[in-house]
Amino acid sequence: MTAGSNAHLLLVEDEPKVATFIKKGLQTQSYTVDVALTGAEGKNLFNTTPFDLIILDVNLPDISGLDLAEYIRQQKSRVPILMLTALDTTADKLLGFEAGADDYLAKPFDFLELLARVKALLRRAGTTEDVDRILRVADLELDLHERVARRQGQTIDLTAREFALLEYLMRNAGRVVSRVDIAEQVWDIGFDTGTNVIDVYVSYLRAKIDKDYPTKLIHTLIGMGYVLKEK
Repeated sequence: MTAGSNAHLLLVEDEPKVATFIKKGLQTQSYTVDVALTGAEGKNLFNTTPFDLIILDVNLPDISGLDLAEYIRQQKSRVPILMLTALDTTADKLLGFEAGADDYLAKPFDFLELLARVKALLRRAGTTEDVDRILRVADLELDLHERVARRQGQTIDLTAREFALLEYLMRNAGRVVSRVDIAEQVWDIGFDTGTNVIDVYVSYLRAKIDKDYPTKLIHTLIGMGYVLKEK
């Protein structure tokens, strides 16, 4: 991970004017930006060049941005992905996060908001090298290097967003975290806390982490938020 404004970014955007606008703006901040105008070109660049972050449009002329995000995650890549799309419903956001996106920005957007999200994603990704490799709560463990969750030794498959949410809950084990806390720390700035996306993802996690085990670890405190702990 390259820190700060020396980072190397991949922009996959099929609208040349939009791609030029974003690239020029990012270059003024000293980022190196490679542009792909198709999903196939973006896939090829991803396979041949190490990037610190990928900005990925959903509606591409060939490969769907969602499919490309899924491909990137299938390669076990941890590179942050910021999705760009004209679709802004809760269902659309869920599709993006399920595909492996780390953040989601709806068009049209202000460049300063895009820049803030890029910086936040790079900052968060850059901190992973300095923390302990494995987080543990009761019989649940999270391997931050292998990006794997296990409970009682059994591997649990998580999406990138579920992994990020579980990591945040485990780092704050025993402490109640609100939906706003989760929105700011896991979904980064500007996330619409009026949607039920966070509740949906907590439900997803419960189904994978708690459903098949007698001891439940994820608890809801009505009107306050959530806490991960062993009762």
